[in-house]
Amino acid sequence: MVSAAEECTALLERGAGRDWSRPAGDVDWSCHATLDHLALGLVGYAGLLTARPTDRYITLFASLDAHAPVSTRLEGIRIAASLLAATVRAAAPGDRAWHLWGNSDAPGFAAMGVVETVVHTHDIARGLGLDWSPPDRLCAPALERLFPDAPAGHPAGPALLWCTGRGVLPGQPRREEWQWDGTVR
Repeated sequence: MVSAAEECTALLERGAGRDWSRPAGDVDWSCHATLDHLALGLVGYAGLLTARPTDRYITLFASLDAHAPVSTRLEGIRIAASLLAATVRAAAPGDRAWHLWGNSDAPGFAAMGVVETVVHTHDIARGLGLDWSPPDRLCAPALERLFPDAPAGHPAGPALLWCTGRGVLPGQPRREEWQWDGTVR
């Protein structure tokens, strides 16, 4: 989780001087709003795993300072990823928490954090005109954990983009709707 955030924020730092009000790839948010969504998700996953509700989202919401420079906002992403990683490490093996797409355990929430980080970095990079694809080494464990229906025989990075409706794979129609399966298997 932390290595994904470090790699992704280092990439986005290269685009710090670009127009972050532009749309982030194919999503309906600006690059700034997508980065804020990422911070919310990472802290939210840590909060869920800490509170362990069985039927609802938590009431803690985190955001980045909208007036801060991009480099400082990226620091916020690294902090949020560190909070999630520490929460995952501290969780007991039997800890479970609610998520809309399947109540999950610590490894599941770690995988969710990685997916959010690499997929939204991909979105923002596209919006900023940066050439980047999620590396297979970051994607493979999260893909295996959250997308048991992922088509076999494809590198993990492109497969994760396909699973999240952001890419195409040979012989597969582009996904218009998607969700992961966070349940413990």
